[in-house]
Amino acid sequence: MALTREDREQFLAEPHIGALSVTAEPGRAPLVVPIWYQYTPGGRLWVLTGGQSRKARLIEDAGRFSLMAERVTPTVRYVSVEGPVTGVLPQTDEHLVEMTSRYLSGEAAEGYLAMARRELGGHVVIEMQPERWLSADLG
Repeated sequence: MALTREDREQFLAEPHIGALSVTAEPGRAPLVVPIWYQYTPGGRLWVLTGGQSRKARLIEDAGRFSLMAERVTPTVRYVSVEGPVTGVLPQTDEHLVEMTSRYLSGEAAEGYLAMARRELGGHVVIEMQPERWLSADLG
């Protein structure tokens, strides 16, 4: 059964690991990678990635990407969104803290933030405006 707009937006706002997909080079299947993401109902979805990564280059070339989030308990449920890139911005420390605190807490968050600040420079925020949605609750 498809989810209502409110249910699918609320589900996407929960901290699931997303599967980001973007068209790849000719002769190759789309690139699909797990990724942390941020979404607020009714707003834009955004991800953090290395500015020179293959993923960032492919998204820049395609001008759009898809993201799917799913869970398996208590029922199988998924939401998939696809839309155009609406902005690419340099990552700030505020972006890093917001994303990290979405997925980690306490010492795990502190450790990850220390490592990211030390080793993950040159990241960008890629924003997408969801245009097309697929969703279902199979339970």
